[in-house]
Amino acid sequence: MSDEVDPAVEAAWAYEDLHVNALFRQWAVPVLDAAGVRSGSRVLDVACGTGVLAREALGRVGATGAVTGIDVDGGMLAVAESIGPGVSWIESNACDLPFDDNEFDAVVSQFGLMFFPDRAQAIHEMLRCAKPGARVVVAVWDALERSEAYPISVHLLQRRAGPAAANALRTPFVLGDTNKLRGLFEEAGASTVSIDTRHGTARFPSVRTMVEADLRGWLPVMGVSLDDDLIELILDEADDVLSEYVTADGEMVFDAPAHIITAQA
Repeated sequence: MSDEVDPAVEAAWAYEDLHVNALFRQWAVPVLDAAGVRSGSRVLDVACGTGVLAREALGRVGATGAVTGIDVDGGMLAVAESIGPGVSWIESNACDLPFDDNEFDAVVSQFGLMFFPDRAQAIHEMLRCAKPGARVVVAVWDALERSEAYPISVHLLQRRAGPAAANALRTPFVLGDTNKLRGLFEEAGASTVSIDTRHGTARFPSVRTMVEADLRGWLPVMGVSLDDDLIELILDEADDVLSEYVTADGEMVFDAPAHIITAQA
């Protein structure tokens, strides 16, 4: 039997280990609060990744509720299932959800919408699967220029690794314009849309950890792999260009704002 590690699973573990605590975990509670998730709720998490939002939801719904997480990435789901066996994990396209109309008490999605090939269709599908009166709650990052450190990282990648690597890091921030975001949800059929912009805090153990999380965790997920020599060159330069965000104890801390969109059909 081969001991070779699946590259998709390896990338997903890097994503879980390097990004989830630093960036994503803090948003699970406000997203689930906005969705009204409580004991007994049936919850769908769309583009669940390695499952941090779904796991938090499972703790809320208890034995009388249920949580389903769907993602198109099998590596992400393999990691999600190993960490959270109580969730029903399904490999599926967000633009064609394999569920009946009006099936869920809440539909949530955290930092996935920007990657869907047809965003309006994906939102329409989420609205379709929600029960009448239920909320669809989606979190997306604010615009790149309003995130303190990432514009510097994007510029560094553009110079050292080229446009494909830089664009991979730009992509999470493409839905920062709230007017366009509201229009997207209305186009998808939402009758009510509210957007709450909140300040989050990115907190990495060091500059190296933060940048390596992108180079070894995020870029491969986006189909961009850099060789080790180039990674080391970028990491060395990052210590200098990102030094203003380093605290006295060596942590890398900066503002990472996001929009929480609450919609109903």
